[in-house]
Amino acid sequence: MQLVMIIIIVVLLYFAFLFAVSRWTGRKATNETFYRADRQSPWYMVAFGMVGASISGITFVSVPGMVLRTQMTYLQTCMGFILGYVVVAFVLLPLYYRLNLTSIYAFLGQRMGPRSHKTGSWFFLLSKMTGAAVRFYVVCIILQRFVFEPLGVPFVVTAVGLVLLIWLYTRRGGIKTLVWTDSLQTVCLFTALLLIIYNVLADMGLSVGEAVQAVGSHPMSRVFVFDDWVSTQNFWKQFLSGVFIVIVMTGVDQDMMQKNLTCKTLRGAQKDMCTYGVLFLPANLLFLSLGVLLTLWYQQYGLTMPVMGDELLPAYVQNATESHQLATNAQWLTAFFVLGIVAASFSSADSALTSLTTVYCVDICEQTDNEWLRKRVHIVMCAVFVLFILLFKSVNSTSLIDAIYILVSYTYGPLLGMFAFCLLTQRKVGDRWVPYVAVASPLLCYAIDQLVTCTMDYHFGYELLMLNGLLTFSGLWLSGIRRLQ
Repeated sequence: MQLVMIIIIVVLLYFAFLFAVSRWTGRKATNETFYRADRQSPWYMVAFGMVGASISGITFVSVPGMVLRTQMTYLQTCMGFILGYVVVAFVLLPLYYRLNLTSIYAFLGQRMGPRSHKTGSWFFLLSKMTGAAVRFYVVCIILQRFVFEPLGVPFVVTAVGLVLLIWLYTRRGGIKTLVWTDSLQTVCLFTALLLIIYNVLADMGLSVGEAVQAVGSHPMSRVFVFDDWVSTQNFWKQFLSGVFIVIVMTGVDQDMMQKNLTCKTLRGAQKDMCTYGVLFLPANLLFLSLGVLLTLWYQQYGLTMPVMGDELLPAYVQNATESHQLATNAQWLTAFFVLGIVAASFSSADSALTSLTTVYCVDICEQTDNEWLRKRVHIVMCAVFVLFILLFKSVNSTSLIDAIYILVSYTYGPLLGMFAFCLLTQRKVGDRWVPYVAVASPLLCYAIDQLVTCTMDYHFGYELLMLNGLLTFSGLWLSGIRRLQ
């Protein structure tokens, strides 16, 4: 019970800071404040906060466990991220700033027509609601496991309460609040990560230099794969996929772009994007290094290694808490682990709900000045978010959650194809055909994936996103009738 109280105190202090920031940023807030932060955000605050916002609770838990299956090859994808952020910063951001966009999907409407505008918006709503709810489900499960279950609190109360907290500190300031709270959440996230690493080193009696040497010499520290073209971990597959993942999941994603569009100038937005793009590499290197250190910790104490990579870090925390002789300050370790999960999850969930509200009001309802509508939609989005979380809990199937993530990756492909078509061609599209092309492309992509798997024993990885985008691009080209005048 003492552990539960420590966790509750740490989390309450965290939320007290969030609400203080929310109160400060929400003064005299308008729709312009909620949607665009009055275009007054300092670029360095956006850059620092975006590092935390881009790392979800699943990342915090899963990335250390990746070393069990794919060593450190994920860093190849992170290297591709850097180039992807450069492309977004110098190709897409100038376009969005020149058009003075609140929602980036308005560009599709201006270039291709109203049906294209609505299609892009609905694909974003489906993808973001599903993906964000799955990610936030992770933090609900962990808090239920470490805090609320010992207190006898039902899961439904946990889910409703956590989403209610998000609504409370975002309902006024919206994106302006998130620019500042994300910075606080980034500090909490990396403080928790560094304290966990420090605790692991203390348990093993290693200095920082010895830890670096141990990680560097471990077989799991392998980063590059050039010798196996079939492997999904091949460098060029990972690198190019990283480029396209950033273009799709940042450049054509309202959630990620909305904060970048709050900077005072285009130059500031470009500096912020390139800065946090580079920071992703050392950030993920820390997570993966923790994974290698944890495998050494399990070996040193003769404990059974978790089968699932996602359990590597949570199982360590639980073992350390139950066996005080194996860890220093074990209860505080658990508290900071939970804080890291909360910070990572809330920084992605709060921005997702804000962007969902923005897209529905601005793109679907086409009402940017209706404050009454914006407030109601924000509440509805939070309610739907809770329903999705409860749905995942009722299913309680890892395989289905994996399938949902695959579905989300499929729905980003049409967005990639639509934006690529608008930027790379001058051909006029048949606007009435766009919804059909956008729906048919993921279905055809899935059929190709199944056919190739059965006939050639080749499994598509992240490159499915590129194939999906290419199919959408081709469909739009075929629907076009002439070049733009």
